[in-house]
Amino acid sequence: MLTLSSPLLPRLDSSDALDARILSVISRTSSPLLISSSALAKVQSSLPDSLAYIVVADSQLSASEAADILDGGAEAIVLSANDAPAFLDGDKPILPLERVVLSVDATTAASLPAYADKGLAAVLVTLPDGVELESSPAGDIIGSFTKVMKTKETGRPVYVAASSVSTSQVPTKDHTARAFALGAALVVPTSHLGLDMSSGKLDLIEAFTSPLVSDRKDGLFPTNVVAASLLTSLGLVYSSLESVRESLLTGSAVYQSRTRGLWRKGESSGATQEVVRIRMDCDSDALEFKVRQRKGTTQAAHAGFCHQSTKESCFGPFEGLAKLEATLKSRKESAPPGSYSARIFSDEALLAAKIKEEAVELIEAKDGDKEHIAFEAADLLYFALARCIRAGVGLEDVERSLDKKSMKVTRRKGDAKPAYIGGSSGNPGANQKAQAEGAKPLPVSATNGTSSSDPSAPIKMQSYRLENLSASQKAALLKRPAIKSEATMEIVRPILKAVKEQGDAAVLDLTARFDKVKLTSTVRTGPFAGPDVMAQIKPEVKTAIDQAYANIYKFHYAQKVTGGNKSAAAVGAGGVAPGTGEGEEDAVLEVETMPGVVCRRFARPIQRVGLYVPGGSAVLPSTALMLGIPAQIAQCPTIVLATPPRSDGSIAPEVLYVADKVGASALLCAGGAQAVGAMAYGTETCPKVDKIFGPGNQFVTAAKMLVQNDLDALVSIDMPAGPSEVLVIADKSSHPDFVASDLLSQAEHGPDSQVVLVGVQLSDVELLAIEESLDRQAKALPRCEIVRKAIEKSVTVVVPTREEAMAWSNAYAPEHLILQLDDAEELAKGVVNAGSVFIGPWTPESVGDYASGSNHSLPTFGFARQYSGVSTSAFQKHLTAQSLTKEGLSALGPHVVALAECEGLEAHAEAVRIRLRKLQEAVASA
Repeated sequence: MLTLSSPLLPRLDSSDALDARILSVISRTSSPLLISSSALAKVQSSLPDSLAYIVVADSQLSASEAADILDGGAEAIVLSANDAPAFLDGDKPILPLERVVLSVDATTAASLPAYADKGLAAVLVTLPDGVELESSPAGDIIGSFTKVMKTKETGRPVYVAASSVSTSQVPTKDHTARAFALGAALVVPTSHLGLDMSSGKLDLIEAFTSPLVSDRKDGLFPTNVVAASLLTSLGLVYSSLESVRESLLTGSAVYQSRTRGLWRKGESSGATQEVVRIRMDCDSDALEFKVRQRKGTTQAAHAGFCHQSTKESCFGPFEGLAKLEATLKSRKESAPPGSYSARIFSDEALLAAKIKEEAVELIEAKDGDKEHIAFEAADLLYFALARCIRAGVGLEDVERSLDKKSMKVTRRKGDAKPAYIGGSSGNPGANQKAQAEGAKPLPVSATNGTSSSDPSAPIKMQSYRLENLSASQKAALLKRPAIKSEATMEIVRPILKAVKEQGDAAVLDLTARFDKVKLTSTVRTGPFAGPDVMAQIKPEVKTAIDQAYANIYKFHYAQKVTGGNKSAAAVGAGGVAPGTGEGEEDAVLEVETMPGVVCRRFARPIQRVGLYVPGGSAVLPSTALMLGIPAQIAQCPTIVLATPPRSDGSIAPEVLYVADKVGASALLCAGGAQAVGAMAYGTETCPKVDKIFGPGNQFVTAAKMLVQNDLDALVSIDMPAGPSEVLVIADKSSHPDFVASDLLSQAEHGPDSQVVLVGVQLSDVELLAIEESLDRQAKALPRCEIVRKAIEKSVTVVVPTREEAMAWSNAYAPEHLILQLDDAEELAKGVVNAGSVFIGPWTPESVGDYASGSNHSLPTFGFARQYSGVSTSAFQKHLTAQSLTKEGLSALGPHVVALAECEGLEAHAEAVRIRLRKLQEAVASA
């Protein structure tokens, strides 16, 4: 879009004498260049890439030729008043008005509104013979056109050309300043332009800066420096007429220091700036420098504008796409060997596959889930930009391509290529992975597979028979979809950094940004559930919470007082010390390993724990119970419960009630990565914790993983987390409705939920009964579309024996394992890897999620091979002690000495020898 941004419009009047320096300077101003259509082909290849141009159409120019000129990148095309109707009138104009400059004489203003009101880009008016620019008639003419074009309100330019009689006269800077003051730009032939005041020509730079007026006593102009990519602000500096001249002439940024004179940016460090464009603001009292920042050549220099090495901008580090681009460029140069960044830049096939995967996942994200769409779009942008950076293409290049596309007036139909039309989008779940390994779905019923585009299509899982699978196909089916941790980490790192450095202020700002809630404080202290809160809880819900609390407490308290062979009160000197968190009934393991040598293992609570309870639109008192009760039983002195606020800033009353029941010390009203950061580092009001527990989305999980590896945080976490998952083992005795309901109870958590059915000797008919029940129940659920996505990526494997079923389950290591078959208790003896086991037809997974007494915070993504679910011991540290008598040391000491000497640790050996000598002396003197 053309705007009045410069006091002159240079017109190329001789293609035979192109002055490269003049053209370079013009390209760095905000002025386009006026070129005739007959000269365009000859000069176009010689023009600087950043130089905008307007083409004056010859009278013989055809409609297709005019369109080609605009498609080729011209800002606009100038049509005479006589030729314009053929291009612009009628129901379907050949050219868009917003790309047309109308060339008129001074008498045309009265008829111009017909085009001006419809969006005409600009007007070029030629003054009558004898009318000089400085005269009153010229002012009246210009005023009539700026009024019609509404230049003051819209910025649409009026270009003024001298009459044919006056074209030989060289204008002055006063002419350009007067034209600009009237709301116009003066058309000046390039043959009349020079680069200094002694050339006898119009000084191009002096003319460009002629409208500038400073409102400062020192006469300087505030200058906003922005990056060529995304126009990200780099800093505020000052310019003088002299520094602007230097910048335009040399193409390197020069500013005016208020104390040291001209400041040639990067002169000592090498961190120079290439000037892309300089433009004035709408009041002509401030400037904007668009620059390409260069990395310095000295060891201390960096790629940013600010003198502080951690900032790319004086206003702080880059954010969003600008930060991502800077990060990827840095990783391309120096990615650690073996890192994910190194892989995506070196493995072309991996990068291509990730771009396709993320595109599919963005397509399949639901319109109603804005967070999911934003997440998938961010992933796609990450890998797409990595592809660009790998090829040496930056965001500035992408923006330039977008701008060129926006200039086209000839549009293609825009249909997709045939290869992308029709069929499923093919979200790559376990079944696609298996097929990539050469395995085809093996139908055990009449139909196999679903179509997410058809809401009436059956909701069913892909089915396979174990005996038909190769080893590689089995391995593919056992894999979970890859978690996109690297991209998520890049989003989370600046959030954690902000919380670490800015504390409560950052938490409040991030909560306002992500949760759309403006809070005045981040932390509340108890009591949390007063009468007004309790009045909001339904009586049946309170009763259910109380029953769940009793069951969970009973099971988790038993964990504290078992697991040893003595009570705490019966060991050592007897009794327990106050303030340690140890109860007299607590289990202590005490063993006399040899006469006179006693070893003891006992527990102490972790002093400060953080419990993350997902919330916002959800109400999850069950998670607060599962995390809060074992912390309470362990007697952790400080319990911080973090949960995101609702849209009105409140916290679910059910969660507040549980916070009181479990004795929470503080309630952190925040969610996401910022909540994890607040607990890990501590803020002015949020206590720092030693261990963080609880489930969350991918950002919460990434934040937990990052803080546990930060030595400044000194914090541990309960376990890594992934999407919810269930594996059901069923046989001929299983009730189809029970099996289907258990599968769906996990599928409704989210589209990434993992659902697996292992059928023992199920026939086609028996499996069909389960499939039909699953389809029927799923379509009755309010979260049917989420369920469909999860089920489409889920797998049924039919195995010949119970032993094969258990082997498959142990290899998969599910979060939830449901044994819904004959003699389930016997089969449960073979469980090696699982988070929690649900035994028999009357034990749905839901009871463990809420109230049976076991904990629902469990390892996912196959981590059940290494991790246990949350328990009371997770909130404790286990210490060991040993106590030796004289007889014990006499018997054990020589062995210790021998081992210490073997390892060359003489001080260890001497610590024993000195005591043995004392014992020997005592015996000798007795």
